[in-house]
Amino acid sequence: MSNVVFEQKVVSLDNLASWRERLPEKWVLTNGVFDILHRGHVTYLARARALGMALVIGVNTDASVKLLGKGDDRPLNVCEDRMAILAALDVVTFVLSFDENTAESLVRVLQPPIYVKGGDYQVEQTPEGRAVAQYGGVCHAIAFEFERSTTRLLQKIRGA
Repeated sequence: MSNVVFEQKVVSLDNLASWRERLPEKWVLTNGVFDILHRGHVTYLARARALGMALVIGVNTDASVKLLGKGDDRPLNVCEDRMAILAALDVVTFVLSFDENTAESLVRVLQPPIYVKGGDYQVEQTPEGRAVAQYGGVCHAIAFEFERSTTRLLQKIRGA
């Protein structure tokens, strides 16, 4: 890894104890692919961060993106690059990857006080939301403010 300061925000479960202790009591976890970062993503992340004092993002690994059925050529950007780009954002405290098609295991390990998903989810009905409810955390769904998506961008780029 390079000596770029923001890359220090890319962490792993292997060193969980060292970075977890630096989080304030009220912090937020969200997750996603974040393949081509766009205005919808950064607005969502800013709104998620505003719900707490720190924001941790779980990023789907390349293998887990394949499990989501987003297309044979997805992700376009490798996980390491997607995490570095997210880590460069001021609203982001830490970024780590997970290998499953949902972030349920990540939620169970980290037990965030606040868990956030996009407004297209009924977050309480997701595996992650049910896990959060079991330990007494809070779930939020953030409505989309801008109709943007990586899939739509790719359709536009490809002329579809």
